[in-house]
Amino acid sequence: MTPEPSTPVVDVTFIGAGPSGLFGAFYAGLRELSVRIIDVLPLAGGQLTALYPDKTIYDVPGHPAILAKDLVANLLQQTKKYNPTLLLGERAATLTRVPLPGGAADESCWRIETDKGIYLTRAVILTAGIGAFEPMRLANDSIPPFEGKGVAYIASDFESFKGKRVLVVGGGDSAVDWALALEKVARHVTLIHRREGFRAHDSSVNALQASKVDVRLFHEIRRLEGQGRLERAVIFDNRTQAETTLEIEEAVLALGFKADLGPIREWGIETAGRRYVKVNNRMETNLPGVYAAGDITAQEGVDALNLIVVGFGQVTVAVNYAYARIKPGGKVFPGHSSERK
Repeated sequence: MTPEPSTPVVDVTFIGAGPSGLFGAFYAGLRELSVRIIDVLPLAGGQLTALYPDKTIYDVPGHPAILAKDLVANLLQQTKKYNPTLLLGERAATLTRVPLPGGAADESCWRIETDKGIYLTRAVILTAGIGAFEPMRLANDSIPPFEGKGVAYIASDFESFKGKRVLVVGGGDSAVDWALALEKVARHVTLIHRREGFRAHDSSVNALQASKVDVRLFHEIRRLEGQGRLERAVIFDNRTQAETTLEIEEAVLALGFKADLGPIREWGIETAGRRYVKVNNRMETNLPGVYAAGDITAQEGVDALNLIVVGFGQVTVAVNYAYARIKPGGKVFPGHSSERK
């Protein structure tokens, strides 16, 4: 027998509770659609919560500067106005088309099975960010013994670094942002990068150059040392092989993340590479009633712009076209929210 759904059918289910998913859930509620949100992470907010809760964000309209965790809190407050069902800690495993319970003979809906339940929905909007992700690691046997004992891949709680000597490794936004943030609480921060030039935003790099962070280009980790816990890092200049020993208590390896669509790859959705779902200008995938928005999307002829503000716009488009599909005779354009009583 086919297991019964865990809850009644809803209008829209968002797969992913990051910024795009949370704002999309609010917007769907604004259009008087019933909403469910499913996310494998235990907390809402996606990457902002899992990776950068204390990172300051400068490019969200209406906020000259806002901490990532505060933006998530605001989005949750906004979203909860329409009482969506929020299911955290559940991985969406399968997506299949089934008859709509109580509907006409030709009516169908989507059946989502997670590791905890079965859910029915008229439309699906994928807002899964970069999908399943895990940190990149260095091929260095001296590092794994200190993971959780001084070595971290995410600097999520800056206060835990207070008064400590910290080594940050990497040249991207995360490495630069974390080095700048840690400088405010740590005793000393050293940042090493294996080459010249950073992949971070220019403004962040300028701030780094003006800071007291000890920046060493063309340097890499030779080995980590310590008795049961991290105590030292031996680094080397990859041009000369000259070694330097740093006395440290913490090391943050900000080397990026490997992203993958995970189970979504098995749902029959057209993809682009390991982490993108193909969409048209209506944010529709090749499956009827399945949309995508945010970092997970790839539009033909358009370079990916993995920005929060872009996700907000894309998910608004997806919700409005989903509304027109769900509601017979429904219009895509919703009118202006300021006109509502």
